[in-house]
Amino acid sequence: MTEEILHDAHFGEQGGRLTYGAYLRLPELLDQQVPESSPPAHDELLFITIHQVYELWFKLLLSELTDARDRMLAGESYLPRVRLERCLVVERVLVNQVDVIDTMTPQDFLAFRNKLAPASGFQSAQFREIEFLSGAKDPGFIRRFKGLADDDRARLQARLDEPSMWDGFLAVLVKAGFDVSTPDARFDAYAAIANDRERYGQLWDLAEALVAHDQAFSLWRARHVLMAERQIGTKPGTGGSAGGAYLRSRIEMRFYPELWEFRSRL
Repeated sequence: MTEEILHDAHFGEQGGRLTYGAYLRLPELLDQQVPESSPPAHDELLFITIHQVYELWFKLLLSELTDARDRMLAGESYLPRVRLERCLVVERVLVNQVDVIDTMTPQDFLAFRNKLAPASGFQSAQFREIEFLSGAKDPGFIRRFKGLADDDRARLQARLDEPSMWDGFLAVLVKAGFDVSTPDARFDAYAAIANDRERYGQLWDLAEALVAHDQAFSLWRARHVLMAERQIGTKPGTGGSAGGAYLRSRIEMRFYPELWEFRSRL
């Protein structure tokens, strides 16, 4: 039987049906790093690669966060925490990836920066999707930004209209028997969970996973500010934003302010 299975196997070079490169679509993937400068500035490949990798991580985060949200809306607490733990590991990678960008000097960035306008990281629809899904919904972003592609605009509008991670967490609390109809009722629920972790351990761990996700994005924003200021100082962003000033204004944003405020009430 085993011999029959081996004869029927078709893996990589054995069978030739599927190769590593074909499975990952490497020819298509590696054909996407196209510098705009001519002749190509040396560090433009670095800049393009880093930001494309960010978008791939954002895609994975959206998949994990959406699944966690959906499961919480169904009243689950275990697998959503598992999904958030994976997200946290990815988010640490996002922060550490900035170190790679920091190997580029301001002079090297200036060699191709003018080619980027009006493109800007401000236009990353997936990043905004993560913010909206996580609970920081900003309808004004779609109105303010005119350069969004129709597909991006539709995805962002869908994220605005659908439940957030916070809505999912509240659904878990409701299933556990807590009243979440008012802020006071919710803080009473947080206190009950915090003071009886033997009984509500999974709920406490889930809340902590949400806070860790929130904290990781705050750290990424802070690291991004320092990177931007190191590269361009106080210049405006290529997309017309206020550059470092705008990024710095976002550092204090929180996805789950009540969970942070609860620390002061413990």
